[in-house]
Amino acid sequence: MAGGKLSARQKMINLMYLVFIAMLALNMSKEVLSAFGLMNERIEDSNVSAAVRNSAFMQGLAEKVEEQPAKYAPLKAKADQIDVLSTQFNTYLESVKTDMKKTVDDPKDYEVMDKTNFLDEKWFNGDKVTKDGQKFLDEISKYRDGVIKVLGDDNKDIQADIVKKFSTNPVKDSEGVTKPWINYHFEGFPMVASLTKMTQMQADVKTIESEVLSSMLAGRLKVEASLTNFEAIVVPDKTAFFNGENFTGKIILGRKDKTLSADKVIINGRELAAEDMQAGQTILNFPAGAVGEREIKGEFQFKEGDSIVKIPVQSSYAVVPKPNSATISADKMNVVYRGVTNPMTISFAGVSDNNVSASAPGLSKGSGTGKYNMNPGAGREVVINVTGTLPDGTKVSDRATFRIKDIPKPTGTIAGQQDNVSLPRNNVEIATVGAVLNDFDFELPIGVTSFKIKVPGQPSVSVNGNKMNDQAKNALRKASRGDGVQIFDIKAQIIGNSAYKLPTVSPVFVEITN
Repeated sequence: MAGGKLSARQKMINLMYLVFIAMLALNMSKEVLSAFGLMNERIEDSNVSAAVRNSAFMQGLAEKVEEQPAKYAPLKAKADQIDVLSTQFNTYLESVKTDMKKTVDDPKDYEVMDKTNFLDEKWFNGDKVTKDGQKFLDEISKYRDGVIKVLGDDNKDIQADIVKKFSTNPVKDSEGVTKPWINYHFEGFPMVASLTKMTQMQADVKTIESEVLSSMLAGRLKVEASLTNFEAIVVPDKTAFFNGENFTGKIILGRKDKTLSADKVIINGRELAAEDMQAGQTILNFPAGAVGEREIKGEFQFKEGDSIVKIPVQSSYAVVPKPNSATISADKMNVVYRGVTNPMTISFAGVSDNNVSASAPGLSKGSGTGKYNMNPGAGREVVINVTGTLPDGTKVSDRATFRIKDIPKPTGTIAGQQDNVSLPRNNVEIATVGAVLNDFDFELPIGVTSFKIKVPGQPSVSVNGNKMNDQAKNALRKASRGDGVQIFDIKAQIIGNSAYKLPTVSPVFVEITN
C-alpha cells in the first residue's frame, strides 16, 4: 500500500484506509448494537408483565388484610415499604434512561447509540465521580440497604441475592486491575449497552419484589427463570427453531460502523470477500408465509466516492405452527362458587382478545382484556369452551372444566363475636346478630333475616330481623349471671342476591356475665 510513487490523493486514500482498519478493530459491530437494543426491548416487555403481576399480588394481599387483619396486616406493611423502595429506584433509573434517549433522534435506532460521551461526561470527571455519578451510587445503596432493613431477619437467601445483584464494591478486571464499580460497568461503554444494563437493573428490582411478595404469602418460591448478567451477546441465525433442529448462531464481541469501509476482514485466518459484509438497516414488513424455514435475500447499495457498492443480504427465519391451546384460569381459585360472581381470565395464545370468544352456562364478558364473569348454576361442574380466530381466518378451539361448589356454612355472631361469647345482659339486649364466612375467598355482604333465642328456664323466642325484639329482651331480663343463652336457627341471605339460599348459620352461645 505504501510502495511505489503515489499521488497525494492516493496517499490520502491509503491513509484513510489504515485509519478505518484501526477504527474497525476498536469499534463494536452494528449487529451488537442492534442485539443490545433488542435485548433491552425484551427485558422492558418482561418488566411490564412483572409489574402487572406484582400489582395483582399486592391487591391480593390487600384482600387478605381485609379478611384477616391481625394475621396479614404486618405482612402488608412490609410489602408496602418494599413497593415504595422499588418504585422510587425504578423511577430514578427510568429518568436516567429518558435523558440518554433524548440525545438521539430515534430512541429505536440502536445503531446510532455507539457513543460513550453521555455518561462519561455526566458521571465521570477524570479519576473522580461527579455529583450525578455519586447520586446513581447513592440510589443503588438506598434501595439495597432499604430492602434489607425491611426484611430484617427474614428471607436471608433473598437478601444475599440483593447484595449480589446490587453490590457497588470495586471490581477486578481481566488484567487484574481493581476498578471502582461504576467505572468498570459504565465508563467507556456505548450508550445502548448502558441503557440495557439499567433495564436489567429494573428487571432485577421487579424480580426481587416478586420473590419477596411470594415468600410472604406462600413461603419462598424457587424462581424457575431469572434475568442474568451478560458478558457476551448471542445472536441466533434465525428467530425460531423447531424440535429436532440444532441451535445455530454466533457470539459477537465487536461492533462495525456502517459509515466505515474496511480494506479487508479476516476471520479465523481467512479473508472474507467484500460481498459478505453487511451495513445499514432497513425495516421489513411482509407476510411470514407458510410454516417452516423461510429465506430473506437482497442487497444494500450505497454510494462511496464515484462508485456504487453492493453488499448482499442473506438471512433466514422460521414460521412456527399456529397455536392450538387456550389459557383459561380462575383469578381467585381452581373452582367456581355458586351464588357469587367469579372473576376469570380467558385468553388464547397468539390470538388477540377481540378474536377470542368463550361460552359456558353463566359466563359473561367482563371489563378489560380477557376478563369474564362466571355465575354458575345447578350441577357439580361447568365446561368453558373457547374459540380463537387466527389472522388467516382459521379457527382454533379448546375447553376446560371447573368444579362448582356451594358457599360454605356461615358462622353466627353476636356483637361481632362468634362461637362462645361472654357478655353482660344489657349488651346482649342491644347487640346485633350477624353472620360471617370464615376463610372464604369472596367478601360477601350477609344480612340476618331471623333467629331464635333460648334463655334457661324460658321458652324459645323467635325474632325477625337481626336485633332483639321486646319478647326476647323480656326473656333475657330473667337470665342470671352465668346462664348460657343460645342464639340458634339463624337465617341469613346475601344482600342483593335473595335468590341464593345460604345454609343455616351456626349458633352462638352467650354466657351472661352480670
